[in-house]
Amino acid sequence: MENPFKQINQPLKEVPKELKSKVMHDIAMAKLLMELAELFSYNIGHIIDSVTANRTKD
Repeated sequence: MENPFKQINQPLKEVPKELKSKVMHDIAMAKLLMELAELFSYNIGHIIDSVTANRTKD
């Protein structure tokens, strides 16, 4: 079995354009879904911070 760590210092190879465009499209879709999920969900961290800040003020 060949050691994969020997390939670390090798120069990078060019990725086929079709594969690169598919990966970039998939990343864009994942980012869109993450932004939509953030838009329609509660920011739990912010809620906890605001509740604890309001309790310390009282």
